[in-house]
Amino acid sequence: MGAIVYLDSILVPLSIFFTIGYHAYLWHNLRHKPFVTAIGINMLKRRAWLQELNQGDDKKGMLAVQSLRNTLMFTILTATITILITLSLAALTNNAFKANHILTSSDLFGSQSGRIMVLKYGSASIFLVASFLCSSMAVAFLVDANFLINAIGEFSPAGGYTEAVVERGFTLAVVGNRVLCIASPLLLWMFGPLPVAISSLGLVWGLYQLDFVATFSRIV
Repeated sequence: MGAIVYLDSILVPLSIFFTIGYHAYLWHNLRHKPFVTAIGINMLKRRAWLQELNQGDDKKGMLAVQSLRNTLMFTILTATITILITLSLAALTNNAFKANHILTSSDLFGSQSGRIMVLKYGSASIFLVASFLCSSMAVAFLVDANFLINAIGEFSPAGGYTEAVVERGFTLAVVGNRVLCIASPLLLWMFGPLPVAISSLGLVWGLYQLDFVATFSRIV
């Protein structure tokens, strides 16, 4: 059973690389074949929708504000969750160092040395802080996009500036959410490397079902 302790140095890095590798594969498809991903389809529809907005159409302007508001509320929720988890993790760290002897009774919990404990909480905290920063910047861009969309036709900047601001806001919102998803398995590292590996596999499987559009062999 002593060899199980070394699973920390095997399963955890593999789980992180597997999750990050999936998102690299998603980014590759988003760049080259956006129509096979849900994010790419939403991006293409959003660009076409912004191009059709007219300054005199109050209904479309109101719809734009409401659509951005929904994304804005979701992004604020993500930022709030990340900062709450970060604060809770900081409070839990001190108690974990005092109670880590409880988990040393079984090798399945992995190494409980001081350096490993710092690595466990530090790695999760880094991803959580990155998610919070991305979500915060997304909120700023989406708030700015609200104003720019309402000003289309009167003070429209040249070069598609409004579309660029909207895309940056949505992109940062997606990145903030995905970084939070990557941090979730690391929060289970305190219970050992096996929960990290299992949760990472489940996370990638669930995200794949959401990200990629099913292809049909025939059109009914």
